[in-house]
Amino acid sequence: MTSASLHYESLTRVSELIRRREVSPVEITGAMLDRIGDLDGRYHSYATVLADRALDRARTAEAEIAKGIWRGPLHGVPVAIKDLCYTTFGATAGGTTLHKAFMPDHDATVVERLEQGGAVLLGKLKMTEGAYTSHHPDDQAPLNPWNTEHWVGSSSTGSGVATAAGMCYGSLGSDTGGSIRFPSATCGLTGIKPTWGRVSRHGVFPLADSLDHVGPMARSAADAAAILGVIAGADPNDPTALQDPVPNYLAGLGDGIRGVTIGIDRSYAGDGIDPEVVGALEEAERVLVSLGARIRDVGFPPFEKLVGMWIPLCSVETAIAHDHTYPARASEYGPDLAALIDQGRSLTGVEVGEINHERLKFSGGLAAMFRDIDLLLVPTMPMPVPSLERMSEYGEDPGVLNGILRFTAPFDFSGSPTITLPNGIDRMGMPLSMQLVGRHVREDLLVRAGHAYQSVTDWHVRRPPDLA
Repeated sequence: MTSASLHYESLTRVSELIRRREVSPVEITGAMLDRIGDLDGRYHSYATVLADRALDRARTAEAEIAKGIWRGPLHGVPVAIKDLCYTTFGATAGGTTLHKAFMPDHDATVVERLEQGGAVLLGKLKMTEGAYTSHHPDDQAPLNPWNTEHWVGSSSTGSGVATAAGMCYGSLGSDTGGSIRFPSATCGLTGIKPTWGRVSRHGVFPLADSLDHVGPMARSAADAAAILGVIAGADPNDPTALQDPVPNYLAGLGDGIRGVTIGIDRSYAGDGIDPEVVGALEEAERVLVSLGARIRDVGFPPFEKLVGMWIPLCSVETAIAHDHTYPARASEYGPDLAALIDQGRSLTGVEVGEINHERLKFSGGLAAMFRDIDLLLVPTMPMPVPSLERMSEYGEDPGVLNGILRFTAPFDFSGSPTITLPNGIDRMGMPLSMQLVGRHVREDLLVRAGHAYQSVTDWHVRRPPDLA
């Protein structure tokens, strides 16, 4: 097996080959850079490719491994990061033209941890402007390798495209309303939105601080677990980072889910939802039962009012995040992000207080529901992957966005961890997807359940037809 043929191999498998010195980090990094050169002119996933530095880091990893130094499952493995993670060795634009030349004076904590783990950073991945819904008008948006006429999701667009097209073995995304989960769903990937605070946000451009999560996007639950284990944990530079110890997510991966109770609210998961999405979820339920899980009907807390409050809360927190450049440099902003900030600057304290009260009620109701179950099963999106034409309504009708947020925004409000898993192919040949949601800091159970599901299904190894 040559390095050039390994682009769709799993991260954990490549890690083992590197550890055993059957594959060279230098050769596999070179092959991945060649693939980026061959494909990314079409798919536009990278904002910056750091070829020379990546090869230098690969040489360092190879030398360390030759000496018997092993830093863990990312050592020598080529990965990439969303361009809102600060890097001292490359500009961090955050999807804006405003910051296109910004060179931070420190690395994000997640970047430091990836590098301490020996990962080879191939580059910075494109994203929507400021991590909101759309790309800046002057930026070429990434295109979905499954079908370039279909949506990639937002805002971790480059992370979804590069990982799905075999231009990295895994990536970092961020999620404020669904931005790890949407591109994972549309690109056939596995993504983990960790518990809020499980992964430090130090050195990460904010969209809305109380909703922002940083997490891995990969091609399997095991691969995502390997990345999460490296980046998670307390951080003295981020007072909101959780102090809970980080388990070895890979150690219990094969323990299965026999006896695990999975809740389903059939009204929340099915009413008004596309039949293809519902059918794929019902089949996944049957698979989980065959693996020994117990299914329990539950009542999901009232969510419609809260979901309608996501844009207003995001707008207020985004206005805070951009206060030093908006409105002073408003002409450099794209229309969607500018409109969001304008909305945030106009909201009253009473309106913000009402949102926070609704958020507390929902989070309390969700916690009560989890007293009786271990996991919750829901779709990721209410419809199959929409076309770009359909998604052009994003900026025209808030109802479209609120509808898409049905299965994502509630868990940003509550800070609950989720794992997104591919669970089918729709009639247009696009991936279908589901989520498992867990109690706070139970990412270990999420990855165990995801791995169990993927051990008896093959949706996660399906590839975009043109690239397979």
